[in-house]
Amino acid sequence: MEEQRALMVQDHKEGMSISELAEIYGVSRKTVYKWLGRHDEQGLTGLNDVSRRPHHSPNQVTAEMEAAIVAARHRWRWGPGKLRVKLCQQDSQVQWPAVSTIAGVLKAKGLVVSRRNRPRVPVQRPPYIDADTPNKVWNIDYKGWFRCGDGTRVDPLTMSDGCSRYLLRCQHVERTGYELTQPVFDAAFREFGLPGAMHSDNGPPFASVAPGGLSKLSIWFVKLGIVVERSRPGCPQDNGRHERMHRTLKAATAKPPQPTVRLQQKAFHAFQREYNEERPHEALDNQTPQSCYQASARCYPRRVPELEYGDDMETRVISQQGSLKWKGERTFLSEVFAYETIGVKAIDERWMEFYFGPVRLGWFDSYRHVFSRRKPKSLIPEESQVIL
Repeated sequence: MEEQRALMVQDHKEGMSISELAEIYGVSRKTVYKWLGRHDEQGLTGLNDVSRRPHHSPNQVTAEMEAAIVAARHRWRWGPGKLRVKLCQQDSQVQWPAVSTIAGVLKAKGLVVSRRNRPRVPVQRPPYIDADTPNKVWNIDYKGWFRCGDGTRVDPLTMSDGCSRYLLRCQHVERTGYELTQPVFDAAFREFGLPGAMHSDNGPPFASVAPGGLSKLSIWFVKLGIVVERSRPGCPQDNGRHERMHRTLKAATAKPPQPTVRLQQKAFHAFQREYNEERPHEALDNQTPQSCYQASARCYPRRVPELEYGDDMETRVISQQGSLKWKGERTFLSEVFAYETIGVKAIDERWMEFYFGPVRLGWFDSYRHVFSRRKPKSLIPEESQVIL
């Protein structure tokens, strides 16, 4: 830009008019006058870009205001919003700065600590698989815990068929981790076969903050050929059939709770039998869930099969620490993939997609050896990008 302005000055000295300069350089006549005037006053240095930052700010926080804000913070230990209200109450004649400005003063003085960005489970959005036939979708969840009469915590694990509403399991589990949850599913698969999909919420042990939202339990589901679905955060209506069953379960078995865990589990079994065999369901034309349900034709295999990837993918085994080795360098994914095999699909010379079975985990930059859960902008078609 400075070179063009210098050429403009030179052309003017050689006799070009202001109108000709404005047309040649694609600027207004006012702009031509501005740069010629700066050159006359300051020489070539006047053609350089100048910062537009104002020399004086009428709303700048004074040293007295900063001291008052810091003193109020030390006295009450409140946030910037409440501090501003208190300062205005103490001295309404002073024009106190905005909440954001007070927050900036506190941060500059080291009086606040920034929150750490908490990793979150990747969000899945509708449409979900339609549960129009038995065993096409199973709904699973841990109903909200409560305590028995003896003070023992009860965490009922529930499974139901999305089409027939058949309650497959309602069982207390001592701990909600993978180690004690997986055997309950193992027994259900042996009795009823495998579903086509499993719909859960975003909590453990069904999901995690790992790429793809996968956990050890959902990894096991994927290896068994089960599609993993998750409700949107804060949207229980995405699993509404199962949540409605929980409401009936709570009213029948936990108001009030039983004296002991053994009696509580006995109450769960009684409810499960009544719910499946006796209680008519309006959504089933007042039939019982048992009359509409049949076991899955997909048998539970003796051994968990290994995942298969297409010819267009390379495979890599994740280390015990959860990292992948590519061209001599390691990139961390997650410890939940320890010893698992993932597929690597090349998109172009730089970018690759990582898959665990049919689940896309994210994108890998082979130049920088960086893994990203978001699709790079360079891979998004221009017509799909929103210009703000």
